[in-house]
Amino acid sequence: MKGRKASESFIVMNELVLPNDTNIFGNLMGGRLMYWMDIAAGIACGKHCNAPSMTASVDNLSFKNPIKLGNIVHIEAQVTRAFNTSMEIHLKVWGEDSLHQYKYESNEAFFTFVALDPNGKPRSVEAVIPETEDEKKLYDGALRRRQLRLILAGKMKPDDAFELKSLFFPKAKMKTEK
Repeated sequence: MKGRKASESFIVMNELVLPNDTNIFGNLMGGRLMYWMDIAAGIACGKHCNAPSMTASVDNLSFKNPIKLGNIVHIEAQVTRAFNTSMEIHLKVWGEDSLHQYKYESNEAFFTFVALDPNGKPRSVEAVIPETEDEKKLYDGALRRRQLRLILAGKMKPDDAFELKSLFFPKAKMKTEK
């Protein structure tokens, strides 16, 4: 399989939560975190496709724990799968309270980016080669997540989402294989 290893796109980005990054409760504002996550996803995509890319979509972003003023934000991003011109990026976010010496999970999300040529038009990207069990699991689920994104965006009919349908109707996948 021609392509690039998923691990080659892995990046870690760190930020310190300052007063200007917080809301009135002293928590990191969600929009600021999304901004940082978008930057991290863009860097991971650049490492994968060696080209500029832009955000196409952001999946559900749910916050498990707030990140407080003065804490450090750790964002891990890695391309999980590439399609024709788009790439799915998995992001994990942790907060770190360096004063009390503990790290905690904040959230995770999937972003989709599209690679661009010098004229700003979508360009093809190399495949992702998953190696570890976690990378393979994320890779395998990426097609179903993509089909769901396309359905929600009105770009795919639910009846055409065979991989996604196979989760709910196991025989549906078998019919398409004949």
